[in-house]
Amino acid sequence: MARLLSLNVGMPKDVPWQGRTVHTGIFKHPVEGPRMARTLNVDGDGQGDLGGHGGEQRAVLVYQQQSYDYWRDELGRDDLEYGNFGENFTVDGLLDDEVHIGDRYRIGNAEFEVTQPRVTCFRVGMRLNEPEIPSLLVARHRPGFYLRVIREGEVRAGDDIVRTAVGRHEMNVADIDALLYLPNRDVVQLRKAVDIPALSPGWQSSFRDLLEPKASPVTTGWPGFRPLRVTKIVPESTTIASVHLSTPDGSALPTPLPGQFLTVRADSQVRSYSLSAASEDGYRISVKRDGAVSTFLHTKIREGDTLDVAAPRGDFTLVDSDSPVVLLSAGVGITPVLAMLRALKGSTREVWWLHTARSAADHAFADEVRQLLGDLPEAHEHVYYTSEGHRLNADALQALDLPTNASAYMCGPAGFMDDMTLALKELGITDVHSELFGALPAINPGIVGAVTKTPHQPEGPVGTGPRITFARSGITVPWRRDFENLLELAEACDVPTRWACRTGVCHTCMTPVLSGDVRYQPDPLEPPEPGQALVCCSRPADDLVLDL
Repeated sequence: MARLLSLNVGMPKDVPWQGRTVHTGIFKHPVEGPRMARTLNVDGDGQGDLGGHGGEQRAVLVYQQQSYDYWRDELGRDDLEYGNFGENFTVDGLLDDEVHIGDRYRIGNAEFEVTQPRVTCFRVGMRLNEPEIPSLLVARHRPGFYLRVIREGEVRAGDDIVRTAVGRHEMNVADIDALLYLPNRDVVQLRKAVDIPALSPGWQSSFRDLLEPKASPVTTGWPGFRPLRVTKIVPESTTIASVHLSTPDGSALPTPLPGQFLTVRADSQVRSYSLSAASEDGYRISVKRDGAVSTFLHTKIREGDTLDVAAPRGDFTLVDSDSPVVLLSAGVGITPVLAMLRALKGSTREVWWLHTARSAADHAFADEVRQLLGDLPEAHEHVYYTSEGHRLNADALQALDLPTNASAYMCGPAGFMDDMTLALKELGITDVHSELFGALPAINPGIVGAVTKTPHQPEGPVGTGPRITFARSGITVPWRRDFENLLELAEACDVPTRWACRTGVCHTCMTPVLSGDVRYQPDPLEPPEPGQALVCCSRPADDLVLDL
């Protein structure tokens, strides 16, 4: 019979790690005597990151004595003690390939239900000083699992563990874990997984996404950068100019989706600009003069010059539908939604055009927009000039009687889009899409006290390796071999990063590669999509441009 060998608890605390501070509850220690197992955790226990751990579905983490024995041999460690893997219950038995999602167990006078495997997380690697352990837990099919508390009650070390129910479809923890994180998934097994009522909502959602993958809005393009000729430069306002581009030989260009952008190399730097118009004959980017590269494009580029350009990309694209569409923009944020408006030519959809600028002199494309809207059967235009005291805000939206079944697309400063998103949702419009240029918000679970800094060259000697360009952050850095991976280089430059496992399992760090190639060390458990890289476990194979 399975038995509870050790009951382990620990409250979250701040821990120094690689020059940062992590708030974590990974440090668990055995306790004597009984403890109450409650809906959210065991008395005396807590979790630091409730986004990835804890809560009703992940109240108790279980790990097995047999897995401890395995890792002692595999890692050559004789210092592993119960609680070191962050588990609340160290058990004899209940192996990951034997326990099913939905199984119920009585321990002491409490009852529990198995809800999901352990979440892949860098903190167990931090706790054990084994950075690759999050990947190894998945690869060796020894993740451990979470329990939901069905009936609260006391538990203590030495309690017998009695199974009281078997989960639907009898899918074991190891198989469910592999189904999410490893390649070559079986669709039949995915369908079974989403039919397990005990499986946590987060894992249910992940499996539904795998069953119904979203179409990737990419267009046929070209690898890396290619030269395009500047055919025309047109001032659009006091601060915005359009640069028209075509192929030097007049050959056709791939037609991008409305809302996508081009990445341009100019003045030895890389920047991205939305396409405000496009056809197979040529592209138009519209650039606001507000930095070194945009100033170069405004003042140094002439008709007949060439620019190195990467293929159109981006997932902020107009979705074909019959529902009304609301296009919102502020300043130069007009460019991608203008491309969407052009794509609506001949459409019968109800179109709302809402734009704000400082003044009429700063209002780009006013005549072009008016003409495009005039050709639509049901169009509404509202323009707000802040210099005249008119603002596109929640009150302005409230006064418009926007259709609640509309799809909204917006581009502008981050604060504008945050305010508009909230205002639209208060009006009942929930299908909201937005485009954010510049660095994406960081995802660094558990990191506390981090100070946002402008990206910069890393401290220390200048590297001698391939040139790494972080396109969204606007810096280029020579690679240095003392960095283990591209993620570490980005962090040394204070480039905003996104990660969770740091070992190539979760794909949180997946980043578009605009040009160049990478090598993996270690190899990820599942390769990323084409044109993407997992920066947490990769190094440059040559000069590299990352959309980061």
